[in-house]
Amino acid sequence: MTIPNLLTIARILLTPVLVWLLLNDRLTAAMVVFFIAGLSDGLDGFLARVFNQHSRLGAYLDPLADKFLLVTSFVLLGYTGLMPVWLVIITVGRDLMILLGIFTLYHYRVNVEIKPLLSSKLTTLCQLAAIFAMLASSLIRLPDFMYTALFLVTAGFSVYSGARYFAVGKSLLDKHRCAGTG
Repeated sequence: MTIPNLLTIARILLTPVLVWLLLNDRLTAAMVVFFIAGLSDGLDGFLARVFNQHSRLGAYLDPLADKFLLVTSFVLLGYTGLMPVWLVIITVGRDLMILLGIFTLYHYRVNVEIKPLLSSKLTTLCQLAAIFAMLASSLIRLPDFMYTALFLVTAGFSVYSGARYFAVGKSLLDKHRCAGTG
């Protein structure tokens, strides 16, 4: 068990704490937990690179921990009325589509390298910013147009990166089918 993997597991364990805080309307504390979880995400990647502690478990666990934290945050912020439902549907729908695509590729025995696209990294950054902005709204309230702009940018990147993943997955499946018939 590497230190980056332990940090990833800690991030997974922070998600239920975040849930409890959000359900109990403790936005400031939830913001602190979310910030710590975000720091652990950056730190685990940094440590994995610097100390060459990459692992197969980490390659699967890290994106799973990120999705668990982000999807849970979006769903709960939507449930509490802090996040627009349309944005929750777009962001969670994108992740479900990616997961369904991975399962489809796995079903057809297509080798998939878990490697995020640049558009996906930008999407994650926007999603993190949207969640953090809503959690921080208990301390600092921005003008409504700024939230709207952030939500629209987040939705745009979510749709774009979802489409890119769909295209990559379709291409992999097409190549696999051609190789199998040739």
